[in-house]
Amino acid sequence: MQVNHLKKWYWGLGMLFLIFLLDQISKYCILNIVNLPQKGSIPVIPFFNFTMVWNRAITFGMLGQFGSWGSVIFSVSAFVIAASLFIWMIRARKIWVIMSLGAIVGGALGNILDRLRFGAVVDFIHFHVAGWSWYVFNVADSAIVCGVIILLMDAFFGWEE
Repeated sequence: MQVNHLKKWYWGLGMLFLIFLLDQISKYCILNIVNLPQKGSIPVIPFFNFTMVWNRAITFGMLGQFGSWGSVIFSVSAFVIAASLFIWMIRARKIWVIMSLGAIVGGALGNILDRLRFGAVVDFIHFHVAGWSWYVFNVADSAIVCGVIILLMDAFFGWEE
């Protein structure tokens, strides 16, 4: 391993831990400090609410029919994917690829921990405007989506270092 590559790998690991910590701290605050009602919403600004959702399925509530087995199936699947992405992160050369993979893995680990602790993922960020409402998500979901967008942009545009 080149020393230069090793330094880049640390950036990915740093991003992984940062996203994981931000995700878990935000969920702790929502569950223990904000005291968000289990079935309710707290308006923050006109287009943004804290809305409590226990997501027992995957994105947009898909595959929710697995019931109590869903938590186990989704946790194991997410862990296998996260481990594969972690290996990719270690081998990657481009700093933005390394950091976006770190963000994706950190987000995945945050959601896996929720499923293991609560049997569901804690979602609470809710944007809405003019009758249009985005799905409720969390910090981990945001990091995963942003990381995937960066990876797709790199794949399509082939950015150089």
